[in-house]
Amino acid sequence: MARLAKFTIEPDGDGYLLHIEGDDGESLELVASVEQLDLLGEAIDQLLEQEDADADDE
Repeated sequence: MARLAKFTIEPDGDGYLLHIEGDDGESLELVASVEQLDLLGEAIDQLLEQEDADADDE
């Protein structure tokens, strides 16, 4: 499985264009709404907070 190499997010009409590229050179473009980007941000925040909590428990 490829690892994330880089990504960009740019305004695109009513949404945002996400360009995601793997370290294998493969790329994917998706259009996401503001609401979807909010959900993505919240999910990332939750995962990072859980990792911090787990690290504090060690």
